[in-house]
Amino acid sequence: MTNERPNVVLINCDDLGYGDLGCYGSTRNKTPTLDRLAADGIRFDSFYTASPVCSPARAALLTGCYPPRIGFGSFHGLPVLFPGMDIGLPPTEVSIAKVLADAGYATQAVGKWHCGDQAHFQPTNHGFDHYFGLPYSNDMGRQANRPDILPEMPPLPLIVDGEVVEQQPDQASLTDRYVAEALRFMRNTRDRPFFLYLAHMYVHVPIYVQKRFADASDNGAYGAAVESIDWATSVLLDELDAQGIAENTIVIFTSDNGSLGDNPPPWGSPEPLGGSNDPLRGTKGTTWEGGQRVPGIVRWPARIGAGRVSNEITTAMDLLPTLAAVCGADLANDRVIDGRDVGGLWFDDGAVSPHDVFLYYWMNDLEAVRAGRWKLHFSKRGTEQRELHDLDADIGESRNVIDDHSDVVERLDALADAARFELGDARLGVTGSAVRPIGTVDDPAPLTTYDPDHPYVVAEYDLPDRG
Repeated sequence: MTNERPNVVLINCDDLGYGDLGCYGSTRNKTPTLDRLAADGIRFDSFYTASPVCSPARAALLTGCYPPRIGFGSFHGLPVLFPGMDIGLPPTEVSIAKVLADAGYATQAVGKWHCGDQAHFQPTNHGFDHYFGLPYSNDMGRQANRPDILPEMPPLPLIVDGEVVEQQPDQASLTDRYVAEALRFMRNTRDRPFFLYLAHMYVHVPIYVQKRFADASDNGAYGAAVESIDWATSVLLDELDAQGIAENTIVIFTSDNGSLGDNPPPWGSPEPLGGSNDPLRGTKGTTWEGGQRVPGIVRWPARIGAGRVSNEITTAMDLLPTLAAVCGADLANDRVIDGRDVGGLWFDDGAVSPHDVFLYYWMNDLEAVRAGRWKLHFSKRGTEQRELHDLDADIGESRNVIDDHSDVVERLDALADAARFELGDARLGVTGSAVRPIGTVDDPAPLTTYDPDHPYVVAEYDLPDRG
């Protein structure tokens, strides 16, 4: 059955870099399905996530808001949420799933959540009918060779609709299980349009992969994980074809932040991972382009012409207002959101970005702004570092031209001051005037506790890689 309103499949990867797909220039990883997805729709070459790390980036994608606006800049002084914290994304924030559910869509979340593990913050309180997946990163379980700087983690929980159904699952099997759950949802939803949010575990470390992908990879476990993502996408696209609904289904593919690059993980193996943000500078955890400019692909055969490429600025925050517009849903009118309806860019080669400025926040510090071709850096990890880069001429941010363009610097400084007034800048002691509080609960507790008598599938993951 083809619905008048489009179905939506939103695929969000974990730590997948700008240079990890063939359609973005990779020669290391084989991604034929994703390359075809881009060829069948539009590839955005200036698509940004709102943070260079996962919790704030994912909340921003779901709510259409910069992380500081929704209290997601800092988590008790840490850059991401950890198991058992008393904070998370409150149900008062309105997600893509809530907006589409209110418009009559069936909704399902599969995979990584990382917007709060307490019941109050989980996906079924944010508009999703059902959830199957990990509540946070796959390195937040019991692992070998824990460095002293990191706390002991509780067993990694696998959740179905708020209930822990398995602890310390075999990570190499999870992508298959995620795909199976996605197929079940798609096949059981025939009477109304659906929204599927598939948030992959890959390519976050530790990387456990099936032998069939490891044997075929030319880029070690990292390449095998990328190719697992490609395979999973092929299964979903085949199902859309089999159901006869591919023509009127929007498929969106992106990543929560840039990759760790071809470096060893922060903790664990000394071997390079095999990731790539080429030709960008920087990695996950930085506000250089490599930390926040990520793959962004949209296919909708009924509406989007094939073989298109756009270099206009778009962001993951734009998905909420854009999907609301094309799916006939209403946005909440009682709050500010930062995303913009970029449907014009989806459908018209002559359209221009509605973003006058894009803000790069590290936690609650405004570290850079971009306006058009220009990007002005202010600081890095609390230390002032003023640089100006022309991204059209120097995508790798290798030439600081701040002394040559005082007029541009003045204009971008003014844009930054306006942003600080609304969203704040902790480094400068500025509190934002238009921010909302993070959610809190009383008496938080980890979802699992270690029990030496429990029949874990994997009592302790043997790979020490974290990050």
